[in-house]
This record gives sequence, C-alpha cells and structure tokens, in this order.
Amino acid sequence: MAEPARFREPDAVSLDDGLPTPDGCLRTRVLDVTHHTDQLFEFSVERDPGFRFRAGEFAMLGLPLRDTPFRAYSVASAPWEDHLTFYSIKVPGGPLTEKLQHLTPGDAIWLRRKTTGTLICDALLPGERLLMVSTGTGVAPFASVALDPAVYEAFGTVVLVQGCRTGAELQFANALKKRIATDDLVQSFAADRFQLQTCTSREPGTRQGRVTDLIYSGELFDAMEGAPLDPERDRIMLCGSMAMLKELKGYLGESGFVEGSRNTPGSLVIERAFVG
Repeated sequence: MAEPARFREPDAVSLDDGLPTPDGCLRTRVLDVTHHTDQLFEFSVERDPGFRFRAGEFAMLGLPLRDTPFRAYSVASAPWEDHLTFYSIKVPGGPLTEKLQHLTPGDAIWLRRKTTGTLICDALLPGERLLMVSTGTGVAPFASVALDPAVYEAFGTVVLVQGCRTGAELQFANALKKRIATDDLVQSFAADRFQLQTCTSREPGTRQGRVTDLIYSGELFDAMEGAPLDPERDRIMLCGSMAMLKELKGYLGESGFVEGSRNTPGSLVIERAFVG
C-alpha cells in the first residue's frame, strides 16, 4: 500500500460554545480526531446515555455556530460502544465539513437525537452471506454493522468491500479489520466469518480496478473464494458514490435482487442520503 500522503494540519475554528442547544439536539464533546489523508478524517465524540441507534444508521450533526447547517453522517461505531465515531471527507468550502475538519478534542458538537437510515439488517430478508459494498467514505456505516455481534448471528459470512482511489484511502477499513480480529467482544463472533476485500482505481495495489468491474468480472468472488452472486442466499448493502449506486442497482435488479425497506425486507438495501 502506498505511503499516506503528507498534509498540513487544518487550522483551528472558533466555536461559540455559549449558544443554547437547539430543540431536539444533544450537546456532546469531541474526544479525538484523526486525519488519515489531506482529504479524509475521523472523529469521536462522547455518547449521551440516552442516545440510541441501530447499526448502519446515520445521525444529523451541526456545530455551535449561528445558522449552522446540519448534515447526515453515518455512525461508524458499534451500538454497544460508549462513544460515537464518524468518518468524513474534507470538502473545500463545504458549509459544515470546512469547519468540522478543524475540530480538536474538547470542542462541542450538536447532535440531533433521532437517527435513521436504510442500511439496517431489519430491512433484509434472512440470508447466508452479507456483502457490504462501498466506495470512499461510504464505508462508515458498514464499520458499525461489522462491529455489531448481531450481524454474525444473522449471516454466516460477512464481507466488506471498499473501493478507493489510492491505498492511503483504505486506512480506515484496514484499521477496522484489525480491530475486529482483536476486539474481545467482536472477534468471538466474527472469527473466520468476516472478510475485507479492497481495490484501488488510480494506483497499483493488491487489486486494481473499480468495485463494479471486479463484481462484473467475477474477480471479487474469486478473491473471496466464494460463489457468484445469488439473490436466494446473498444479501447486499450499498453505500457510496451516485455513479456506483446507480450502476449496481441496475445490475443487481437485473440479477434478481429486490430492494427492501424496514416495512418490506428484501435482498438489497441502498443508502442515498449522502448523494443528493
């Protein structure tokens, strides 16, 4: 894997911690911030004892600034953990991420109490193999799912697939794999059942190419040492770029997969909250 890119640490941002917390929100504090590359970072915040969510859901975040926008961020930590982790891209000039990237431990964040999202196991029919297919920061909700022991009770095999441009952008997923293998709670459920399959599109690596191409060619399933896609036994979650979602939704629909929801479970779920 390529060496992580060198980058300049972002400058601090001035937050008005004296502003009252909006109705329906919680005020929480940043615990730590990690800048993986000049475009990707993750941060963890304190978790209020009353904050509840299901693995795969997203929350709405804002900053204690006047007229702050609220944006959807998938929770990347497990429902059983005492903190909340988020993984984000840095968008130059973005109304929220331009400021979020400057967070430091101790800073305040506003968090709406209600969570939602489509990437939950309850929206899928029972199956044998779960494939969570992502590009870029679309991997975030799947971190939460992969850390939830309940997913290993529902599926015999759990596969996280992530496509990025460069090897440095796979740091988050690689760290997740190591954690699953060593965490006292999760590893007892996930042993020999969790897989991480990655690819890069803009630089040579273990596997080079787009996620979609690797699925079409069958190379992904050769790497998994598993059978090709089968709507009778496989269940799929998608999160990532609009292009990937549109392309795979059409392909999977033609292959017999049916999109599900909380009320009507199916063999496929897609998160569209982050692509407009």
